[in-house]
This record gives sequence, structure tokens and C-alpha cells, in this order.
Amino acid sequence: MERYFSLEYWIDDGWYVGRIKEVPGVFSQGETLEELENNIREVFSLIQEENKIYPSPSSIHYEKELRISI
Repeated sequence: MERYFSLEYWIDDGWYVGRIKEVPGVFSQGETLEELENNIREVFSLIQEENKIYPSPSSIHYEKELRISI
């Protein structure tokens, strides 16, 4: 089963740093965005295995771009 999560990331001193917004404790870093994504997936898997964390649908938040005339 696959689900979509929100990866929030930023660049800090040349490193990509990020977290999954819906799941507390899932954060990592990488030298590239691809490395960050892989590291985040690995951290998610480890936390899921150790703590049996499965976010419920009610904890999922959605994001989309909203166009507003100014």
C-alpha cells in the first residue's frame, strides 16, 4: 500500500533538511533532494517498524496551491 505525505524541506548550510508533516519524528537531511527523500523514507520505515505508527486518515492534511487575485 502506498500513501502520499507532505515533505516539507529547506536548505540549511548547503544541506537539504526536511520532515514529513503528518508524522511527528520523521525528519532527516541529505546532500541532495534525492538523498533527503531516500533518507526520509528510511526513517519513516524505521519509526513505523519500532513504534507501529500508522497515521489515520483523519490525521492527514492536504495542501494545494490557491490562486487569489490581488
